[in-house]
Amino acid sequence: MNTSLGNAAGTSSTAPTTPNPAASITLPLPLPPRPSAEEFAAVLEHGAYMPLTQFGVIDVTGDDAASFLHGQLTNDVQHLDAAHARLAGYCSAKGRLLASFLSWRSGDTIRLLVSKDVQAAVQKRLSMFVLRAKAKLADASGELAVVGLAGDVRGALSGVFDALPDGVHVQVDGTAGLLIRVPDALERLRYLWIGPKAQVEALLPALDGTLQRVSPAVWDWLDIRAGEPRITQPVVEQFVPQMVNFDVLGAVNFRKGCYPGQEVVARSQYRGTIKRRTSLAHVDGELETVRPGAELFHSDDPGQPCGMIVNAAAAREGGVDLLVEIKLAALDNGTVHLGSADGPVLRFIALPYGLPTEV
Repeated sequence: MNTSLGNAAGTSSTAPTTPNPAASITLPLPLPPRPSAEEFAAVLEHGAYMPLTQFGVIDVTGDDAASFLHGQLTNDVQHLDAAHARLAGYCSAKGRLLASFLSWRSGDTIRLLVSKDVQAAVQKRLSMFVLRAKAKLADASGELAVVGLAGDVRGALSGVFDALPDGVHVQVDGTAGLLIRVPDALERLRYLWIGPKAQVEALLPALDGTLQRVSPAVWDWLDIRAGEPRITQPVVEQFVPQMVNFDVLGAVNFRKGCYPGQEVVARSQYRGTIKRRTSLAHVDGELETVRPGAELFHSDDPGQPCGMIVNAAAAREGGVDLLVEIKLAALDNGTVHLGSADGPVLRFIALPYGLPTEV
């Protein structure tokens, strides 16, 4: 399995001759301990907040910041306004995802929320393509705090923000930073609060009277139950955007101009070649053995893998909840197993959104 960001096949006509940034790869994120039953219950029965240390933030500034990113990412950045955030992917020339982002504007800056274990490599790679554009990329992770809030949290947030976003990927600015509503999980509201680290950390204790602080691993679980894949180091260059449902989630704009891998992504969309999608599943086990990048096997075809784990998180009822990229045909009959045809059996769960019927 190829997990090097520097091994994207092919080069664009504007590609510089700078060496590949493989040396920028960081180690995988450490395995978090399993959240307690009380932490899961806090989100589902009351409300909770969690500092999200698994993410980093890239700031892109300069007169050409929007146009530069527009030519690199799968979504429309040029017309991104100050009231909304957008999902986007960053692909190799073969259309395989190197990273996934949540993007938004903060004044004249465009910010990209990204998995911390791929941040350094994708930031270096993007910087290689700036060339003569008036754009600069910088790591803002040390200056900003990223906090997730989930459950019955509106009352607590109303004490920090004058207004709350009323729709998914709507954002509001306040003196305490930025608040973005993200997709619900298990019918619970979810928000991202991003602001200056010292200011956010000074305000967090005020939430303790009404909300419980829980592990960031709970957010990973909620992302999975919301059906929102995240590209982390073990699955770099494994999927075209449609394989992880990015077209359904609004992370791909098929009317915008070119970007790396655009021809492959467009061809997959319009020629009816999407035979693999991402599904929600559960499996017995622990995160030590159930990891992103692990292969899946079908009972009727044990000789070759039928899919791969995209994301995994400890589940409330024990075991591990998963987002898995899989051949659609493998869901029709038989059983799907982790690691080998006689490995643990996956139990599939309905996604919280529908998928288009493939032809």
